[in-house]
Amino acid sequence: SEKLDLDEWKKVMKSGAQEASEAVSEHNELSTVAAAREAVEMWRLAGRSVPENISDDQLKTLMECPSKASRKKYLKFLYLKELSKKNDKIKMEKKRERRLETQVEGDSKPHEIKRNSFICSWASAMDRMQNWRVAQSMIFGQPLVFDMSFENDMSPREVANTVKQIVFSESSNRKSMDPFHIHFCNFQDNSQYHREFITHYRQAWDKLLITVTERCYTEVFPKNKIIYLTADSPKVMKTFEHDKVYIIGSMVDRSIKTGVSLARAKRLGLETASLPLERYLLWSSGAKNLTLDQMMDILLTLKDTGDWRKALEFVPKRKYCGFVGK
Repeated sequence: SEKLDLDEWKKVMKSGAQEASEAVSEHNELSTVAAAREAVEMWRLAGRSVPENISDDQLKTLMECPSKASRKKYLKFLYLKELSKKNDKIKMEKKRERRLETQVEGDSKPHEIKRNSFICSWASAMDRMQNWRVAQSMIFGQPLVFDMSFENDMSPREVANTVKQIVFSESSNRKSMDPFHIHFCNFQDNSQYHREFITHYRQAWDKLLITVTERCYTEVFPKNKIIYLTADSPKVMKTFEHDKVYIIGSMVDRSIKTGVSLARAKRLGLETASLPLERYLLWSSGAKNLTLDQMMDILLTLKDTGDWRKALEFVPKRKYCGFVGK
């Protein structure tokens, strides 16, 4: 007779018992899930708010709910979710039907298609015309400089507001009949100004028809041709001079100490000027600082018409009561 290996016998018996227990638990679980599914189906036939289709995982979650009220809430949640999906599907089908009807009507009404294509071609032609004017201004136009050397004097939020105003200014200049040749002087790569411009323009930044340079404007233009526009200047601007180079400080003036741009212009030995706001406007209250896009609109109007009253209409109405002598 051979001797029994008791250790091997124990292993075989344990594995068989484990497999048997797993089969029994799986059978019990399936029977419980089936019972839960039957109960849900009975509740649905009784008119309760339960979903028509429910998965096994959802049934297991239902069985794990600790109370009757929580089971009702869970079933109602599944019901509303299923109803929302049905409504979305109906909306998509209706939208698809309307799209098909629109295509059929478009085939029967070719003049509307021609009208839409005309509008698109007209907008494209306008863009090309504006770009051509700005390109011409880079050769023959009057320079207008934005001084980009005030980044350290402002908070990040104020730099972002300044760049936003410059973006509006560039847009107004591009739409003008006789645009300026815009220069960004004292502009540093990877500065906060630069990062904000990239955020606004994205891929179009490298395609802008402007001149960007790290050099100071005194190195680019003769000093006797430069006029620095600042609200703190004691000299009031009387007429617009087409042979001068006007400088605008790229900053939010309300956050800067008074006289910063004026002091910078004096250190460089430049002529300064301020707009004749009190001469033409009945000023109400507040500082006489304007946003950069308002300055751009005023200078463009002066450049085209030479009319101060027409140009100063871009000053916010809240800052003055009316025009002098009107």
